[in-house]
Amino acid sequence: MSVNFHSPVLLKDAIEEAQFGGKCVSLGFALRADLPAPQGYALGVELVSAIAGEEEPAIASALPLFAELAPAVAVRSSAVGEDSVDASFAGLHLTVLNVMDAESMITAIQQVHASAFSAEAIAYRAKMGVQGEPAIAVVIQQQILSEVAGVMFTKNPITNANERYIEASWGLGEAVVAGMVVPDSFRISSEGSILEQVLGDKDVELVATAHGETREQEVDEIRQNSLCLSEDQLDRLHGLALNCEAVYGEHIDIEWAFHDGQLYLLQCRAITM
Repeated sequence: MSVNFHSPVLLKDAIEEAQFGGKCVSLGFALRADLPAPQGYALGVELVSAIAGEEEPAIASALPLFAELAPAVAVRSSAVGEDSVDASFAGLHLTVLNVMDAESMITAIQQVHASAFSAEAIAYRAKMGVQGEPAIAVVIQQQILSEVAGVMFTKNPITNANERYIEASWGLGEAVVAGMVVPDSFRISSEGSILEQVLGDKDVELVATAHGETREQEVDEIRQNSLCLSEDQLDRLHGLALNCEAVYGEHIDIEWAFHDGQLYLLQCRAITM
């Protein structure tokens, strides 16, 4: 059955959450506010459903996006109602990293759509009282091949202290999000002074390969025994926290990455406990 769909839009033009989901809208908001989010496109719920159904016009509308964002893209879920104050679907909906050709990008979109209908995702929806069928949009962004990445909370989620709490590791940030390592952790006061730096157990890192996939590789002993963030990088993360709070409000969860000296904002959402 044919599904009516809107063409992809620039991520900065994604405004309607009912069509593009919370992640697309949040990242679009970041780009409109000149925060350092990677450029990309938003694919609405109907378009993603049509691509999942292998409708040729829908696939044809998405295929040209890869060339604009090449050489590699990240394909991320953006479900309607995904990250409210009360519920977070982090880890339940698929993210596909380092996609290196247009056909693989289409396959990744289909995989992300399917992940919203997994038994785990459906069970979580029921637990959190999220009504109705899953409605999933997709973010397609330039892949940031980070040397170090992680997460930052603008309020400590462990102690509730009014301070920044950061977890970081070498390579792509999915290593931290997916629990592949014990990351380095840092506490920074709301004024920006370093309160604590704790060395983790970063024996592996997730890296992009030239074949359009990611893989784990061992981290050398020097980097295992070194903090992965410098004082300058921590100061820049504090600055990002201030800028994000000015746009999104207090108590937020930020995914970030450093690549070639540039700090990128990958995601920003309310802290969920």
